[in-house]
Amino acid sequence: MAPGVSLCLTPATLLSATAYLASEDSGLGRSVALYGVPPLWDRPQGFATLIQIILEQQVSLASAAATFSRLNLEITPFTPAQFIKCGELHLKKLGLTRQKASYCLYLSEAICSDLLSVDRLNEMGDAEVSTALMKIKGIGPWTARIYLLMALLRPDIWPSGDIALAEAARRIKDLSARPSQQRLSEMAEAWRPYQSVAARILWHHYLNIKKPPVN
Repeated sequence: MAPGVSLCLTPATLLSATAYLASEDSGLGRSVALYGVPPLWDRPQGFATLIQIILEQQVSLASAAATFSRLNLEITPFTPAQFIKCGELHLKKLGLTRQKASYCLYLSEAICSDLLSVDRLNEMGDAEVSTALMKIKGIGPWTARIYLLMALLRPDIWPSGDIALAEAARRIKDLSARPSQQRLSEMAEAWRPYQSVAARILWHHYLNIKKPPVN
């Protein structure tokens, strides 16, 4: 790894970081006591994961997963070159909006033209990764941070703009309303150097409170 690149989370460091945050923050501590250590939720590095995260922008995870599964079945091989070959019209027939079809094609063209080397991202620091990804139209801060957090497993990434995190924070902090994204980012400063782990604890909390009751 290049100088300044953060270490990656592992199951062992996730466990120790969760214990640390639970001891430092009473709200996170109560969540961990209720629901345990969150999953690592690691994703493979590469083009396919970036496509999946683009599909997850501003829609439910279930909807994005269904679309991603359909693309995997219909596009073989699942490569940037094959996406370009399919074109926007075919991607729309597979269920993508015009906007997301174009975003997928922008990413595919960037990789095929060597504007972006996905394989080299794990050699870069967090800020470098974000800069490299956000050169691509359709990839903004949230998409870049989710890739850093889930695929590169960087330990100190806060995915601003996530409504589920805001709702979970409202509950564990016993707030009268969801914190604004600015306020939530300010709160997350207290969770350094493990913001990625705090995000996982909050997501885990949110998913558990959304589960239907067991009869």
